[in-house]
Amino acid sequence: MSRLIRAVQAVAVAWIMVGTEVRADDEPLFVSVERLTLESALRVAQGAINACRAEGLQIAATVIDRNGRIQVQLRDVLAPHVTGPISERKAIAAMAFNLPTSELDGRFTSPFSVGKFEEFVMSAGAVPIEAGGVFYGAVGVSGAPSGETDEECAAAGVDSIRDDLEMSQ
Repeated sequence: MSRLIRAVQAVAVAWIMVGTEVRADDEPLFVSVERLTLESALRVAQGAINACRAEGLQIAATVIDRNGRIQVQLRDVLAPHVTGPISERKAIAAMAFNLPTSELDGRFTSPFSVGKFEEFVMSAGAVPIEAGGVFYGAVGVSGAPSGETDEECAAAGVDSIRDDLEMSQ
């Protein structure tokens, strides 16, 4: 029995040694990911709403992080309830492809293409949130009479914090 115990111990020691092996290239063991604070995400959403309000429009704005999770969702008083889910799905599409959703129109025409996932709304109205080479997520807007106007308001939301993001790099 002691021979078995010694064999198990030897295997365990070998396993530990493999796991703690020093690599010549000093490859990092983790990555740092920058994220928007709640306050920054709120500024983006409020900036989008303010831009649309200036045009007399009631919209919803959703800010998602780089993992596609909602950080902030605001719906103006008279915006229909459906604008929230639509703005979220637009933001997810912009985040997934790191492009304004207006640039996705017509890209996915196959019945089996990635654009057919119900999580995505592939119409204009969302933009990535990126500054200084760092990707933070996306903001989507819904409720304006056109996707182009939605996207202009989304871009205004990002612009409301862009300088601060770039200066913090």
